[in-house]
Amino acid sequence: MSSLIQKCADIRIEVLTMLNQSKSGHSGGSLSAVELIAGAYYDALNIRPENWKDPDRDRFVLSKGHAAPVLYSILADLGFFQKAELSTLRKLHSRLQGHPDSKKLPGIEAATGSLGQGCSIAVGMAMAAKAQHRPVKVFTLLGDGEIQEGVVWEACMAASAYRLDNFTLIVDVNGLQLDGPCEQILPMGDLQKKFEAFGFTVITVEDGNNIDQVLEAYSQPAVKDTPRCILAHTVKGKGVSFIEHQVGWHGRVPDDQELAAAVRELQEKRI
Repeated sequence: MSSLIQKCADIRIEVLTMLNQSKSGHSGGSLSAVELIAGAYYDALNIRPENWKDPDRDRFVLSKGHAAPVLYSILADLGFFQKAELSTLRKLHSRLQGHPDSKKLPGIEAATGSLGQGCSIAVGMAMAAKAQHRPVKVFTLLGDGEIQEGVVWEACMAASAYRLDNFTLIVDVNGLQLDGPCEQILPMGDLQKKFEAFGFTVITVEDGNNIDQVLEAYSQPAVKDTPRCILAHTVKGKGVSFIEHQVGWHGRVPDDQELAAAVRELQEKRI
């Protein structure tokens, strides 16, 4: 597992480098989601360039679209496109938009970024796979601020009604959204009880930035006819001391000095 821990450290460095070069983007929410996305692609799901057109491939939908730099880093590492292209993030005519665009870049299942809509798209994919009797797993990642959107709960009702045991909804519970703590802006209450009330099996990950705990949650067998929700408690800005827990870093990127300090810290910690 040490190799995957190192991989996550490398992704964080790559993400911050991309954001520094683009001069815009989302640092905090990208860093909190690294293990959640990496665990899906490197271990839990069957998604590779060679099976990209296979209708039986698994699907990952990044509903939390502003964490796109993490997804781009992983897709490049897997060989969906050349790593040199990462330096074009958010630049004019780049395929690496600020939010994922399925019409521009291989490996992207759905264009996302309008909060909550990726969840509905993923539910539709899971419904289609069930209807066609395909052995497809569908994962989608949402932020805890994102689930304040009503469309999320409509999708959850559908997932339960259609007994989508091939569907996993992951919530990056880092506690912060654009302009403050989630609980101060629009409290969501007891998330476990809420998702259970919507018909989900709920798995809580106490440390969603611990890759072992993430993989353990992902490996849990599906409960027949029941969708699954994974509540992963993370740290916004994880890995860089001056970014962690800081709401101001939601939509801020590191300058050159901050990038150098962050890279040194990540290299030293090897988190």
